[in-house]
Amino acid sequence: MSHFTYCFTKNHTILILMQVMNCFSINAFCCHTIPQMTFPLWTFGLLMISLTGAHELNHFPENFAVAKRNENYTLTCNSKPDDIVTWKLNGDPLEDEENVELNGQNLTVSDIGTPNLGDYSCWRGEEMLSSTYLLLKADEEDTIDSPINCRAKSYDCNFNCTWTGNGYTAVRLGLGHNCSKSSESCQWISSSRRLAEGELQFEMSHNLSPYAEESTMLELTAEAIREQSVFRTSKRFYLRDIVEPDSPQIVKCELVNEDVNVTIAPPSTWSAPYSFFSLEHQIEYVLRDDGQTGHSSSTLIPKKISKLRVRSRDSLVLSNWSQWTPWKNVKTGKHRLCRCKKTEKYCCPELSPEVFNDCKEEKRKRKKHANSSVKYYPQ
Repeated sequence: MSHFTYCFTKNHTILILMQVMNCFSINAFCCHTIPQMTFPLWTFGLLMISLTGAHELNHFPENFAVAKRNENYTLTCNSKPDDIVTWKLNGDPLEDEENVELNGQNLTVSDIGTPNLGDYSCWRGEEMLSSTYLLLKADEEDTIDSPINCRAKSYDCNFNCTWTGNGYTAVRLGLGHNCSKSSESCQWISSSRRLAEGELQFEMSHNLSPYAEESTMLELTAEAIREQSVFRTSKRFYLRDIVEPDSPQIVKCELVNEDVNVTIAPPSTWSAPYSFFSLEHQIEYVLRDDGQTGHSSSTLIPKKISKLRVRSRDSLVLSNWSQWTPWKNVKTGKHRLCRCKKTEKYCCPELSPEVFNDCKEEKRKRKKHANSSVKYYPQ
């Protein structure tokens, strides 16, 4: 009579179908058999999903090999010539398995496919000598449907790349010729953080000089695992192609006759010295009278505006524009200036001594009439 077995971990419970006296081995599980019961068909679907998910890789194994579908692959054992060794697949001994042949101390896996993928380990008694995770090379018609977008905030040695794509359980990036050729000397980078579902961010670094003319393209390689298949893609670009400054800082506004002069500072993340790494700015503003929008590459803009915002880019290589700053309201005119205090929200021209004194007098009059039944109106 067959039985069902409940296997418990600290975090979840999985229902697994087993035969009597043939308990499926799962490390760190505690098993208790119960009599056979009748379960609907969807239960077995959940069972298969659970078992499949248990083998999903959320990282690249320390030692792994990539084999082509339907071909043969030979795994070597890190043993001495006179060692008697045994092999296991995912922790289970290999005994009279199909598509597996022992050649001395090495193991040949034939007709590579999903059933014979996984962690192959070589043992001498109770001692594991070596372990190799066998993965499948993605078919040529399969492609990574995931774009990689990279951005550098400046010309220093760091930039960020964002991977977007669902279904991949492990992703890594590498920079340079060694990575594109899958050399052991490649320094692979894992994701630094997850931005959203299927969206990963990577912090990359390079050794290009920011002061020399750029003549070498960066070569970026990505490897991803999906359902025990390894996908690869690469892209090449110049650093200048991915430079996008952070938003600049609006420092202040000054009245200059019938214009407003806007002082703009580079973002704190931009390369220094600013005289060498120059930025050009663009100002977008809204006219107070008719609400029309205007743009200016000069820091002088019309006086009669209600708000403005700014963006920047490298003035020499014409890099990507930064994001716009938040809108800032602009206060001009004596009475508007007196109410312009929140500089994080408003772009306020500095008060002249005369206007400053008038503002103090107006404030005094308002305070005097605060408790009066006579409403105070500024002149």
